[in-house]
Amino acid sequence: MAKFKYNALDKEGRETSGVVESTSESRARKELAAQGLTVSRLTEVAVTSEKGAEAAKKKRRKPLVGTGVASENVTIFSRQLATLLKAGLPLLRSLEVIARQEKNPYFKDIVESLADAVRTGNKFSDGLLQHPKVFDKLYVNMARAGEAGGVLDVVLDRLATFQEKAMKTTNKVKSAMVYPVVILTVAVAIVIILMIFVVPQFQKIFSDMLNGAPMPALTQMIIDISDFMKVNYLATFGIIIGAILVIRLFFKTKIGMRTWDIAALKLPKFGDLVMKSTVARFTRTFGTLLASGVPILEALNITRGTIKNSLISDALLRVHDRVRDGEPLAAPLDQQKIFPTMVTSMVEVGEETGQLSEMLNRIADNYDEEVDNAVGGITSVIEPIMIVFLAVVVGTIVIALFLPIIQIIQKLTGG
Repeated sequence: MAKFKYNALDKEGRETSGVVESTSESRARKELAAQGLTVSRLTEVAVTSEKGAEAAKKKRRKPLVGTGVASENVTIFSRQLATLLKAGLPLLRSLEVIARQEKNPYFKDIVESLADAVRTGNKFSDGLLQHPKVFDKLYVNMARAGEAGGVLDVVLDRLATFQEKAMKTTNKVKSAMVYPVVILTVAVAIVIILMIFVVPQFQKIFSDMLNGAPMPALTQMIIDISDFMKVNYLATFGIIIGAILVIRLFFKTKIGMRTWDIAALKLPKFGDLVMKSTVARFTRTFGTLLASGVPILEALNITRGTIKNSLISDALLRVHDRVRDGEPLAAPLDQQKIFPTMVTSMVEVGEETGQLSEMLNRIADNYDEEVDNAVGGITSVIEPIMIVFLAVVVGTIVIALFLPIIQIIQKLTGG
């Protein structure tokens, strides 16, 4: 009896994996099918000695971490490997060439381990599976589909294009967040400087000139906060860090994540950016998978895993279930009321003409341009908002310091 490791989809469309014992690979597939499982991958578990197994485990341990490997490394690797394969070099030779010229030591180890996997008779996609933190399910499944269809070079070229465009979209979204973070950081720094160094100086002046007379309520509040921050600076630092940690921990809970996902789609301008960038990612990923020969249900599952917003992810799960039951893609996609009508209409046209993958990539191209416009819109709105925010915070402190001065002037003039 041999052991086979499998990855499969159950009757509900959920991914599952495990090990099954059988006399042959075909027999194992039949046994799993009888259990209602649709097998996507089945590999025999090699029997090795205890010493050999431990050595193999140690050998895999280092690349598995993926430390120091940036997404740019993977994109360049995909492009280089596709180019070498198209030039007629065998896969093993191509991997050896890339490993030899790779400058990143961590990624060099990974490419060498991929070459070792191919050299020992394993599939390229099986080697990718050993590095899940570097090569995600999207990458592995597309590579597997390319191997099965004998078009690995074409698939890798598509992967490189997909990764380049995905990084471009991600960078656009990140760039929209830089300005408010910088302004917020400056505001916090200014407030800390005012409260610790400036307010105490004014407090001395006010104490001497008011001769024990009570200060305005706003001024007294600012002075009390300043005294606390100056005397208990470690506690103040701890409160700030604690507040940040509490907020971050909250948004990691299910309720917090759901709250953020809902707010992210509802906020003016920002919600528009989130939706457009999500549509671009969904259509690009889904279209690339379909063009590479990945079955539609598996492609939907993989694509759903790349979507960060839980509302959209849940909607895609419902779409998956409807498609699994025999419905075309466009109808359940439209009924979820998540994606714009233009998207679902183009998906419907793609299904009718048999060019769904091409249509999805066209949608992605359109929405990549829309993300540019959305980023510009957010920047134009955030700039005045953050300036007003900074003015209100600093202005409140300044007003609090001027109120006693007015009180002193009135006292001197007999008003």
